[in-house]
Amino acid sequence: MEQSANARMLTKLMFRLLPVQALLVAVDSLDGFVSSYFANNYVGVEVMSAVGMYSPLNVFITALALLLSGGTSILCGKFLGRNEEEKLQNVFSLNVLLTGAISFALAVIFIFLALFNLTGLFCPDETVRPLFNAYLIGQSLGLLPNMMTNQLPVFLSLENKDDRTLLSSIVYVISSLIFNILFVKVLHMGTFGLALATTVSNWIFLAVQAEYFLFKKAHLTLKLKKPDLSDVKEIVKTGYPGAASTAYQTIRGFIVNHLIAIYIGSIGITAYATVDNLLKVFWSIPMGMVTVSRLLISVSIGEEDRQTLSDIMRVMFKRFVPLMFVICALISLLAEPFTNLFFHNSFEPVYMMTLWGFRIMPFYMPFGIIVLHFICYGQASNKPVLVHLLSVLDGVICMSLYSLLLIKTYGINGIYIATILSSITSSIAIFVWSLLENQKIPQDMNEFMIIPDDIGYSIENRLDLTIRNITDVVSISKLVQNFCEKRGVDKRRSYLAGLSLEEMAGNVVEHGFSKDNKKHTVDVRVAYLEDEDDVILRIKDDCKAFNPEERSRIIDKNDMTKNMGLRMVYKIAEDIQYQYLLGLNVLTIRI
Repeated sequence: MEQSANARMLTKLMFRLLPVQALLVAVDSLDGFVSSYFANNYVGVEVMSAVGMYSPLNVFITALALLLSGGTSILCGKFLGRNEEEKLQNVFSLNVLLTGAISFALAVIFIFLALFNLTGLFCPDETVRPLFNAYLIGQSLGLLPNMMTNQLPVFLSLENKDDRTLLSSIVYVISSLIFNILFVKVLHMGTFGLALATTVSNWIFLAVQAEYFLFKKAHLTLKLKKPDLSDVKEIVKTGYPGAASTAYQTIRGFIVNHLIAIYIGSIGITAYATVDNLLKVFWSIPMGMVTVSRLLISVSIGEEDRQTLSDIMRVMFKRFVPLMFVICALISLLAEPFTNLFFHNSFEPVYMMTLWGFRIMPFYMPFGIIVLHFICYGQASNKPVLVHLLSVLDGVICMSLYSLLLIKTYGINGIYIATILSSITSSIAIFVWSLLENQKIPQDMNEFMIIPDDIGYSIENRLDLTIRNITDVVSISKLVQNFCEKRGVDKRRSYLAGLSLEEMAGNVVEHGFSKDNKKHTVDVRVAYLEDEDDVILRIKDDCKAFNPEERSRIIDKNDMTKNMGLRMVYKIAEDIQYQYLLGLNVLTIRI
């Protein structure tokens, strides 16, 4: 019962964080949708070929952004779990500096290639290349804000400022629409105008996010003087496997584009790019799920919390995947209206190609959720073989092989079917990996994930409890005391451990539960460290932020009648650490 209660708290947290993270991912996708709409309706169908040719390059840029944001996110989660404040600050500074340097270098290279027409590798079609070059220059001017706005939301979440991310996302979408109307429809700036609308919107997007760190009292601050460069290696090492997954998508994009160009022609690239751009808007939901899970997985590993680590995957299988199947079914049912947004003549080949894309292709997304979650887990738990296996399979091998086999018979529909088969095959590969590692059929989620033995406390030395009301608080002290005594802890410390937990948990129920009308629970973990003969009490709740250490500082020391319980706990505890992580109060007491 306690495990399911912990999962319920985690589920509520994951779905609370999901909308902002999904919207953030959707921002770039919505811009692609807007660009597709204005390109097809106000510039010309052939322009979508140039946009489609740019897509693999955009995936490469995204891979670099994910290298930094993914590595940073995982490291920050671990540092939070371990309460390593200085390292957290250093990683923030390094991330900002690295992002700025890489994006500037890429912008210079891309503009040079476009100006001197050296982009044949990206766009072999000479008739489309002038359009591609103009689009590339316009996009390059916005590379810095594009990459930076993929980094700052991680830190805004750590600052509990997801509302700032939400605001910047809304401003971006509105800006994209306005500038596309201005540059494309009104000023007739063509392909360059499409890219410029994205660039200007990206700069506005960055301004709204960065303003908090520049002018507000942000906890995280940029240190320009001598940051510790040793963490650069850790950022790259940690973020590389996940970024490689996206980088493989670049290779996949080039292969698919060339197959379509050979067997179908530029009209096929137009249809595929149109479908892909709109589906990316919906793909933001799975990516938002993965972003939330990545940080929670990292925090769980930093805290060595095996239960939460496996519960994250349970929520993914039981909640995220079924939800995505429902969304995909709705997209498929709305295929015709979606197609009519871009093309209006149902007798044209591009219309039918696009229509079938919306009917078939969405169903790769539920399986993609599974694959990406295990890639994130592999990153955070140092399982590079798993990460690269899934990345190569889904990113290159399966998609390329299935596309080559099916495109000759089924045309563009073969590409759509190949996308689904690729994700299914990669999902099956996870089970095969687990089967081979366990050398048997896994019996539970811990075995399925092959969670390392050195993460967390053994079942024998751990007690998990859930508190829902004051009655539970009263009974918890004796349970904790008995747990400690059975593991050889002396009676005095066993009694103090139970008393400390009763006091601090009771404080949460009394003050935290009454702050709003929401239903709350307190997740309690008691662990015995056999080697150190210490008792660890961890209290986690989803109430409003409350730091007992700050309360202890403002207590009138001359009035010994106030907050006697809080005084007692701080007096008898060897160490007390408090953190407010992702909307959760986490209090750790060592007795």
